[in-house]
Amino acid sequence: MTDVRVRFAPSPTGMFHVGGARSALFNWALAEQSGGRFVLRIEDTDAARNRPEWTAGIISALAWIGISGDSPYFEGPYFQSAYEAQHREAAALLRKDGRAYHCTCTREDVKARTGSEHQGYDGHCRDLGLTEGALRFRTPDEGVTVVEDALRGTVEFPNDAMEDFVIARGDGSPLFVLANVVDDVEMRITHVVRGEEHFSNTPKQQLLWRALGHTPPIWAHLPVIVNEKRQKLSKRRDKVALESYRDEGYLAEAMVNYLMLLGWGPGDDREIMPWSDMVPLFSLKNVNLSPAFFDEKKLRAFNGEYIRGLPLDVFIDRCAPWLDPAWDRETFTRVAELAQTRVAVLSEITANVDFLFLPEPIHDQPSWDKAMKPGAAEILSGYASRLETINWDPDSLKTALEEVGAHHGLKLGKAQAPIRVAITGRTVGLPLFESIEVLGRERTLDRLHTALAKLS
Repeated sequence: MTDVRVRFAPSPTGMFHVGGARSALFNWALAEQSGGRFVLRIEDTDAARNRPEWTAGIISALAWIGISGDSPYFEGPYFQSAYEAQHREAAALLRKDGRAYHCTCTREDVKARTGSEHQGYDGHCRDLGLTEGALRFRTPDEGVTVVEDALRGTVEFPNDAMEDFVIARGDGSPLFVLANVVDDVEMRITHVVRGEEHFSNTPKQQLLWRALGHTPPIWAHLPVIVNEKRQKLSKRRDKVALESYRDEGYLAEAMVNYLMLLGWGPGDDREIMPWSDMVPLFSLKNVNLSPAFFDEKKLRAFNGEYIRGLPLDVFIDRCAPWLDPAWDRETFTRVAELAQTRVAVLSEITANVDFLFLPEPIHDQPSWDKAMKPGAAEILSGYASRLETINWDPDSLKTALEEVGAHHGLKLGKAQAPIRVAITGRTVGLPLFESIEVLGRERTLDRLHTALAKLS
């Protein structure tokens, strides 16, 4: 299938939807496995959305998930606005061939004639021979338009249920339904893989393909992505921007793995698998038509698995954006292996290690109130006394606290609470005694004494 040319045609919106990212990846897999081309086309004809930074955001988001011009399978970006002459030429051709006609009817005119707000256009101007007004495509009066969808099979749309739809405005500027088809024809697109919300437009687009003298592409409309309430993901309600996950510290490879499994599976029980394993297995025939649940908890679990699988030096490098450049890399390296097993997203690294680099630990009042119960001062004081002279290694540090806790009738878990908050500022974090070892004797004692002073 070396002639496969898939297209991904997003509109600039200021954010890149995870549903769009899923569609892009399915297209990318088809292009790569066939040695074809992934054609990126920016639908930029809406002036209000035609902002360079938004287009740059699309390209950046795609590059983050591995889709970029660095690959021989990538082509573009093209811009729909650059093809307006071809759009107008196609509209004129359809008009000349009698496949389209001018119409001056308003919505109010149609309502007045039909007596209904909901009835479609009634074909009033079909045979009036007008030379101005919007341009409508003349849909067939009889028969059906048959759409072969790679997921849904054969779907028939009765032609008499389709109104004569507008393909160009009164000033000659083309509408999306026409521009989209013309662009696909110009770019020799063979496959259109997109969300099912576009399925209702497909019979209109297929009619245009044939009216312009071309064979329609292979259609595939992917299942909708829903939230935990089984509602379609919405940017007004749900966390849907791919950039927000990137900025929170999700790994691109984990995001790619998870998005590929939204509606598709490799046919076995595997879930965690690299892109190189998924590409040869991917098939539109195996895409499930049921709505795909975007489970952020599962994505988080995926990400944790990928983080734990990173080589330690790579993990350290990946954490860099969330660490203050002034923080000592050598010190961070000493606790990085401990942190790697405990963070699910990279942004969590800051709260796990900041105690090592700040002059004083953060003050989190709920953590302080939870840990500094009656008797906490005695634990802090007793432990500080022991730390003056003991060997400075995790085992010795743990044994000393066990002895202090036992003296006050506390098990280690209870005795640790005030010590951890005094040293790190938080009730949870890295293993306590390894943390104390790296922090050092002098700074540890300073923090215990500071906590004691606050209590007194």
